[in-house]
Amino acid sequence: MFADVSGSTRLYEKLGDSQANAIISDVIQFMSDITRQNSGTVIKTIGDEVMCKFYKVDDAINAASMIQEELDRRPPINGVSIGVHIGLHWGTAIVKQDGDLFGDAVNVAARMTGIAKARQIITTEATACQLSPELKEKSREIDRASVKGKAEDIIIYEFVWEPEDVTRISMPNLKATPETVSPLVVQFNDIRKKVSKDTPLLTFGRSSDSDISIDTDLASREHAHIEYRRGKYVLVDHSTNGTFVRTEDGNEVYVRREELPLQGRGIISLGETIQLNQPYLIHFKT
Repeated sequence: MFADVSGSTRLYEKLGDSQANAIISDVIQFMSDITRQNSGTVIKTIGDEVMCKFYKVDDAINAASMIQEELDRRPPINGVSIGVHIGLHWGTAIVKQDGDLFGDAVNVAARMTGIAKARQIITTEATACQLSPELKEKSREIDRASVKGKAEDIIIYEFVWEPEDVTRISMPNLKATPETVSPLVVQFNDIRKKVSKDTPLLTFGRSSDSDISIDTDLASREHAHIEYRRGKYVLVDHSTNGTFVRTEDGNEVYVRREELPLQGRGIISLGETIQLNQPYLIHFKT
């Protein structure tokens, strides 16, 4: 398992070397302590990163969750929130004489860490399959990724460590009204699709099974979709790199694992900020 402080460069720029270094050292220390509390071993620390090993996948996931929960409780410092991205993989590794590890499992774990964003725990299907049933329920497949030396893509899972906060909403007893909403028209190159009450779902992604298939490395296989909901159109992102939406007033919104209502006209880009000369722009209008 690798646990890496996110945005440490910005931290140094914002707070200065002395304060930033003290904060990162404190984070490294408590991540190391939590690792040991969960029967793990700290192999080494590398700048703002901790490398650990565990003999049980549950122990590694529990440690990763405790790290994220601890940071989530800490208030921002001078407007800067401290985040950690964590990657892990289950497998065998070779132990060097100095105690360091190397091998395929280490490489894959490092790749998962590179995919993870702040406040995320990213792992592989092989790891998720080793989890106890109660922890496995909190993991979900989100993408596939190529790893150097692997002939096939690795299936990526996210472990959802945040407790679900469910709010019960009391709705008034309203009579249904006829829906007269115009279809949402989506255009990608010469492909033209419509989302409406009759065709309520349109999918985007790198997969050839998507309604609009976009062959770019920045797009996830099942990147996002637009759905019709009770007279409204909503973009739902479930990708690794997120989705950028520019509305007709020129504002650009970044959505990642979130939802965004769509109205009027706009442009959608999968995985990268919008530039008008990009070959993979999606246009929409209601």
